[in-house]
Amino acid sequence: MSITKDTPGGALNVGPAADPAEAESAQLLDSSDQDHSAETPKDVWAGAKDFEGLRWWQMPSVYWIIGPFFLFSLAFGGVLVPRLNLTLDLICRKHFADRILVDPGLTHAPIILGADNPQCYIPEVKKTVSMFTMAMNLIVGIMSAITAPRMGKLSDRYGRTKFLALASCGGCIAELIIIFCAKYPDTMHYNWLIVGSFFDGLTGSFTTGHILSYSYASDCTPPSKRTVSIGYMQACLFTGFALGPLLASYLVAFTGSLLSIFYVTLGCHVFFVCFVGFVVPESLVEKRQLRARERHAREIAVASAGGSWLSSIRMMNLLAPLKALYPAGSGTSMPLRTNLLALAVIETILFGSAVSAGTVILLYCQSDYTWGWGTVESSRFISALSSVRVVILLAVLPTINYFFRTRPAARRARKSGTGLVESNQGADALDCWLLRLALLSDIVGALGYVFSRTATLFVISGMVTALGGLGSATIQAALTKHVPADRVGQVLGAIGTLHCFSRILGPIAFNSLYAATVGKFDQAIFVLLAALFGVAFLASLMVKPHVYLKDNEEGVEQTGERESLLRSQ
Repeated sequence: MSITKDTPGGALNVGPAADPAEAESAQLLDSSDQDHSAETPKDVWAGAKDFEGLRWWQMPSVYWIIGPFFLFSLAFGGVLVPRLNLTLDLICRKHFADRILVDPGLTHAPIILGADNPQCYIPEVKKTVSMFTMAMNLIVGIMSAITAPRMGKLSDRYGRTKFLALASCGGCIAELIIIFCAKYPDTMHYNWLIVGSFFDGLTGSFTTGHILSYSYASDCTPPSKRTVSIGYMQACLFTGFALGPLLASYLVAFTGSLLSIFYVTLGCHVFFVCFVGFVVPESLVEKRQLRARERHAREIAVASAGGSWLSSIRMMNLLAPLKALYPAGSGTSMPLRTNLLALAVIETILFGSAVSAGTVILLYCQSDYTWGWGTVESSRFISALSSVRVVILLAVLPTINYFFRTRPAARRARKSGTGLVESNQGADALDCWLLRLALLSDIVGALGYVFSRTATLFVISGMVTALGGLGSATIQAALTKHVPADRVGQVLGAIGTLHCFSRILGPIAFNSLYAATVGKFDQAIFVLLAALFGVAFLASLMVKPHVYLKDNEEGVEQTGERESLLRSQ
């Protein structure tokens, strides 16, 4: 086997004697069985051989999952405000019912679920709502932190679609409980909503849904197009969050019932479960599932060899899934671990800032001594930001990918007279530069927030931060290119764990800072935001291109011990 120097695109030119593991780990020039002077070069993705011979309805593709994922995101975004309003009304109803028991002479205006009930906006009710919603979010976050990474690892061993469908089953139960609480408020206490949150978190909630969707997309997309495919998923996410609340408000106005949105959301969840579970073709072939089971069986055997109770506790450790970000053993290296850890830190900062800073930013904008925005102005601002992100992900990112990745690769293949076989090679130079560009735009936008003294400059700063939408899609794609397909769910599951922690800790940090500085230095939250993005940018400088874990196709010997371990899984 002969290996020449890296090409400008980062591919390795490996001779035809390359073994299968190397053939899956580098971009190869397919020179065997071809007469290059007579045939047109053909570009082949090394992973495409997993799907050879499949009919069109059996062929996995990102386009199978985009529609269901959009509905999933639309349902998640559309129900946020109605769920909060319904919770407020149910707690308010119980509050006045309890007060009437103490003071039978007390009178109050009727509380209509889903209507504007000004009598409910009293400190006692708002305090209870705040504590209750925090408890619901904590339960979902903690349960998701336990479940999401484990479902990610299970999907490596048993396929994506079944666990992706399962992720929405908890949402079905949660929506049913909400509907029953709203229809029978005198019979079902609002504490039942806690039970709904438990089931939602038990199946991983939105966290599992989106990491498994990204895993599915990476399984059936060539590395050169993976950033674009995951960008499509991100665009669905932002579109769902932008349109969900708007469509929900129109639906409630049209039907005159707040419950209507919960019926529609339940229908979206049921459709998602049925379509993904029974129609969408599996993206992870049996061969790769078996290899993941073999590796898991070996890990179990090694862990059990110690025979101590301490090893059992380590296996149940909530932080154990994070080991996927620091792999050890054959084929790993310190640059690989550095890349994975750096990308994980950046993604945690981006996700935590996105879910934590939004509410505080709106509070800042609605203050009388800033812009004095109302619901309409705030909604337009959020919709504008989401729209810009969607355009960047659907138009700008594919264009950049075509001119700076796809065309140069095709040009090199034509020049060499051979087809270029794609396989995982870690993040490439374009991934690194896209990530740094996105983080720079986040830093500039956050600093713009700090120094904006007019609403117009504030909105412009927001548009600059929207360019940061390139960051998360690039990170998710880059992570999948660092490991073989049968480890993608494990790695993204670890990222899901970090997402859950950031959903818990992020709001505490941003809301506490805003509460401490409001009226004194309201822009402190934007200083924190810029500082976090600065840390993420420094971490991005540690990411090196073309570092990856090789895909070992040779497997291990079939021993009786290993077969017995597999049967026990």
